Amino acid sequence: MSQDKYVSPLSERYASKEMQYIFSPDMKFRTWRRLWIALAEAEHELGLPITMEQIEELKAHKDDINYDVAKEREALVRHDVMSHVYAYGVQCPNAKGIIHLGATSCYVGDNTDIIVMTEALKLVKKKLINVMDELSKFALKYKALPTLAFTHFQPAQPTTVGKRASLWLMELKLDLEDLDHVIENMKLLGSKGTTGTQASFLELFDGDHEKIKDLDKRIAKKMGFAECFPVSGQTYSRKVDTRVLNVLAGIAASAHKFSNDIRLLQHLKEIEEPFEKNQIGSSAMAYKRNPMRSERIASLARYVMVDALNPAMTSSTQWFERTLDDSANKRLSVPEAFLAIDGILDLYLNVVDGLVVYPKVIEKRLMAELPFMATENIMMDAVKAGGDRQELHERIRTLSMEAGRNVKERGLENNLLELIAADPAFNLSLEELKETMDPSKYTGRAEQQTEEFIAEVIQPILDSNKEILGMKAEITV
Repeated sequence: MSQDKYVSPLSERYASKEMQYIFSPDMKFRTWRRLWIALAEAEHELGLPITMEQIEELKAHKDDINYDVAKEREALVRHDVMSHVYAYGVQCPNAKGIIHLGATSCYVGDNTDIIVMTEALKLVKKKLINVMDELSKFALKYKALPTLAFTHFQPAQPTTVGKRASLWLMELKLDLEDLDHVIENMKLLGSKGTTGTQASFLELFDGDHEKIKDLDKRIAKKMGFAECFPVSGQTYSRKVDTRVLNVLAGIAASAHKFSNDIRLLQHLKEIEEPFEKNQIGSSAMAYKRNPMRSERIASLARYVMVDALNPAMTSSTQWFERTLDDSANKRLSVPEAFLAIDGILDLYLNVVDGLVVYPKVIEKRLMAELPFMATENIMMDAVKAGGDRQELHERIRTLSMEAGRNVKERGLENNLLELIAADPAFNLSLEELKETMDPSKYTGRAEQQTEEFIAEVIQPILDSNKEILGMKAEITV
């Protein structure tokens, strides 16, 4: 790697080779040639004087792109599409006269952008579903392990470790719904001409409107799409890019939330992300085990969420049938959003696959707070034993305050149970009180909710996508 020029960290550190190839020049230029073949085939099928021999010649050279010729030509004419038309024509002398017939630069440029984004969305979906698969395994494994829940990051009624994981999973399910909707509604630009009116094709087909409508349908089918946009200017609406990046930003937000929770749990020493044998947590503090992968998820996620503003601003500022102030921006914002979300999902999968749970620490923290949460049950038991509900409520409140002061001001253990046992108003022994300290009595339907959610909502998704399961994430740093 050259050390004397800037290289994007998204390529060098975060994104997978698979996602990088989707946005590579080679993918783009190969797709251009596929689109030129599809156009020629469709025009041939609809009666234009294009021969099968010409089409076969185009097909014979669709993958062996003569980049040197295209580069030399572009230095002369300063136009990338025409340079590649020329280079293709050098390889296909019999077909050079019909390459790009009737089309504008946006025929290859915009259709390729749609094709590339669609392929990238499919890879995102593959990785998202694999994360969901790993999370569902984790949730089921710990569905019954009680843990202290938090509201406002203050101790609250217990939940289970698995139920908490189901919350992360639910957000990814919502992201998947949005992702599926966008993938299913991706459409090609088709062959719309310089201002979207298809005037050049009307001339080519001697005013036959039906053939022109059929041309778009045939191109879409040949390129693996259901249809083309029914109307456009010279370009597809840049609203499409907004739609796509909004989905990526949603996934980023879900991943960020997960990473925050893991970072907080690692601080509490309850759950840790994977930490490799030779990994260094700090250059100064050798004992440290920093949640660096979760931190990286959060860092990249913020980038994607902010990046989603780019296509929104671009689509809002397009003039009439097209301007070119979109080009440089989308050349950066769209690929980099995908490369970043690709890195995020690889990290997410890696972290979930290697999460370390410490049940003893979880139990200790829960048991330190449980007496406060058990007071309502204790009060009900005391009423059953003949106590006065109003009087007992006031006694519980006073004793809870005293126990709280012992913990916060004196650094003592929570002795609420001992204080209640010593109060004759409750008529309950310490042994009887400790019987109420079974954490599973206070987790409600957390275990059942987790089981039902995964069985009824998540498992059908995993079953219908079983051919893409089993991914293992490779992270560079």
